[in-house]
Amino acid sequence: MKKYIYVSLLFCSSLFAQQPNPPGQVKANEKAVNQAYLFAHMTHQDYGKLYYSVSTDGLHWYPLNNKKRVFEDYHGHPDITKGPDGKYYMAGNNSDDDPNITIWTSPDLITWKKHSTYTPNLKSTPGYAEAMQRIGAPKLYYDAPSGKFIMTWHTPHLEGTKDDGERYWASQRTLYVLSKDLKTFEGTPKRLFDWSFGTIDVSIRKVNDSYYAILKDESYPTLYWTTGKTVRIAKAASLTGPYSLPAEPISPNFREAPTLIPSPDNKAWYMYYEQYPGVSYGLSMADNLNGPWYQASGYTFYSDWDKYSLPKDVRHGCMITISQSEYDALVKKFGIEK
Repeated sequence: MKKYIYVSLLFCSSLFAQQPNPPGQVKANEKAVNQAYLFAHMTHQDYGKLYYSVSTDGLHWYPLNNKKRVFEDYHGHPDITKGPDGKYYMAGNNSDDDPNITIWTSPDLITWKKHSTYTPNLKSTPGYAEAMQRIGAPKLYYDAPSGKFIMTWHTPHLEGTKDDGERYWASQRTLYVLSKDLKTFEGTPKRLFDWSFGTIDVSIRKVNDSYYAILKDESYPTLYWTTGKTVRIAKAASLTGPYSLPAEPISPNFREAPTLIPSPDNKAWYMYYEQYPGVSYGLSMADNLNGPWYQASGYTFYSDWDKYSLPKDVRHGCMITISQSEYDALVKKFGIEK
């Protein structure tokens, strides 16, 4: 009899168990430092095209425009930064073998127009003469102290083979170029890291006096390289490094396309990443970019346990903070689905 009572109590307690709420939220009577967020992304069914979802808490995301494209001309892995002129800039390319990177600009995130085209001479990269003609996932960041944009992307140097398809991905190296205006670019591309392992999906952020390179470790996970296919962070004192070796993984294996936002109260960090291919998004949290990080619960389909949610089938993209007025304008223009 005692055994059945014990099992029953365990079952009942599990029904009422739930995780504490994520850090970084504000109370109803408090004003958020970061008022709203935009997620510019593609979808599983329409890979490479531009869609929008928005959030007011950085945790619960809702699609705009009836889950339709918001800008027909764009193609790429959307990545957006705000420039010193108050305008937004977005990078993309038609495919990895497209020799060009196209940059678009917008005053309001609603109307986009072509700003420039950059065609890097990949084989002129110092120490990387074997670079293949491939450009993956270009990303932008405006660095206020230097007054320059940095654009990063990944380029491999080995073809995959029938017996070793991973050789191609392991050979990816992160390159960058600097620019004052994203119309003229400084010199030839350069390697951002001098490490001997592959990296992709690299974005740069500056917090206080340090620069952080958020990246995917593109080695294949094994007993001897346990960090393979995870999201990691490297640190530097200056924009172009040298960067430290990446810290321990933030995500499980087989995650990519990390995107980082500050919490509404600006006291915590939310790092989203995709479990590919298009299975779901994970979320890790920390009170500073040096960690430690923990994973929030989501995609369990139990409301008491799901601490974040995204629209079905969202894929690679970037999340940025926006003002309440920008959020209102986007919702008014495109409509929101809740």
